[in-house]
Amino acid sequence: MSVLVANESYDFNSLKELLEVTDGNLASHLKALEKDEYITVSKSFLGRKPNTRYLASAQGISAFKKHLEALENLIKQQKL
Repeated sequence: MSVLVANESYDFNSLKELLEVTDGNLASHLKALEKDEYITVSKSFLGRKPNTRYLASAQGISAFKKHLEALENLIKQQKL
């Protein structure tokens, strides 16, 4: 999710390479994020090759920010 929040969009192969995961592993995670409406999917062709791009939705960005805030709060609590 952090890659999609920090970038406008990312395609499947670039995500797979960046995250160093298998096709199946990435596909299952992306499917779960899409089901929860945290990402949107855009399919097109580059020449004759299919290209699938993923974008963080407003709902996904909001959920990600809440997740970061929760992690920050945990870290702050540990310092006390």
